[in-house]
Amino acid sequence: MIFGILGMVAFNLVDTFYVGQLGTAPLAAISFTFPVILMLNSLSMGLGVGASAVISRAIGEGDPYKVKRLTTDSLVLALLVVVAFVALGLLTINPLFQALGARGEILALTRQYMLIWYLGMPFVVIPMVGNNAIRATGDTKTPSAIMMTAVVVNMVMDPLLIFGLGPFPRMELAGAALATVLARATTLGVSFWVLYHREKMITFSPPALSEVLASWRQILYIGLPTAATNMIIPVAAGIVTRLLASFGPETVAGYGVASRIDMFALTVLMALGSVLGPFVGQNLGAGKFDRLRRGVSLSQRFALVWGGLMFLLLAVLARPVAGLFNDNPLVIDTIVLYLHIVPIGYGMQGMLMLSNTTLNVLNKPFYASGLIITQMFVLYVPLAYLASTMFGPAGIFSAAVTANLLAGLAAFLVLRRLLPAGAVRTPSQPYRVPAGGK
Repeated sequence: MIFGILGMVAFNLVDTFYVGQLGTAPLAAISFTFPVILMLNSLSMGLGVGASAVISRAIGEGDPYKVKRLTTDSLVLALLVVVAFVALGLLTINPLFQALGARGEILALTRQYMLIWYLGMPFVVIPMVGNNAIRATGDTKTPSAIMMTAVVVNMVMDPLLIFGLGPFPRMELAGAALATVLARATTLGVSFWVLYHREKMITFSPPALSEVLASWRQILYIGLPTAATNMIIPVAAGIVTRLLASFGPETVAGYGVASRIDMFALTVLMALGSVLGPFVGQNLGAGKFDRLRRGVSLSQRFALVWGGLMFLLLAVLARPVAGLFNDNPLVIDTIVLYLHIVPIGYGMQGMLMLSNTTLNVLNKPFYASGLIITQMFVLYVPLAYLASTMFGPAGIFSAAVTANLLAGLAAFLVLRRLLPAGAVRTPSQPYRVPAGGK
């Protein structure tokens, strides 16, 4: 599982590394795209989480027809959603990135990148939902292999298209976008093949409209709040990007690089969250509540240990790592500043991530949404705005740490109260949500 998440993060890191060699302006441009791409990826992840949660429960209940229906309907839903967002994205490129603070040459470069990325969005969203469906079966190796294959394609195509090596034209930033789209396209075909031919989880039998709508309601009940919750993070990142833009394009470029390193450091916790969802869903469906609680508790302890290790590692390696991406001293200083401050909160950030995954599978998506809203808009954004006026970028990064620490603690307390207790029940006994939840 870790390799699949690592592959997803590697997409951003590889692009950022090669684009950084083009100069500060292209690096700043791709950094402006980060909140928007993260928002659209959050939409995909939300649909995927919703699909994974309901499919894993159907598997736990031993209902193969329901598994096929939910899988097929989740892919159709993803296609319809992506078409709408592609159209919206293409119509709003200039005003959206102007609002984030992009101007002049950087705005033109950003537009160049996003035109290609938007057109390739179906190759991002649909296989992400498909991989979550595969993961719901308990198979984490296949989605990881699919993702790593795409990473290899991206790593090969990036230098060819960005720098124009061999017979390929020099496309620079547009080449980075095209390489990503081509690499993502490989995941669409492979994930569909696995779902249809190997797992037999896709059906082409004409369904009743009522069945499709029922499937969509189940998926969206979890997926929509999850997507909306996940989108809160990139919206906050967009506001922070706008705040950082007032300190110059070098600061935005440094923030963009540091954010990608940030995601790389949290890869293990993201992977753990992806497998925790099916684990909770299957044990919930089978009534193994004691096993569920032990698994969640162990994952929380691991998050704290991993966060501490990453903080120590990045404190030592921040400057040499920063120098790999760009040679501008201001960009490097911003990266180092970020990596010396933000990782302090990694452990509790992991606690929040894992708690929200569990709450979603427990049919408590509104608790998860409330925690993220509190983290981002009650704590992070207001503190970042106030601190930026007094301490500059250092104040913004310190606000992120404060928000992660407090929100992580709140998530731990909420989940401890809502986890189901009791011994193993028989499969014929339905699980009922504990009183007091939504």
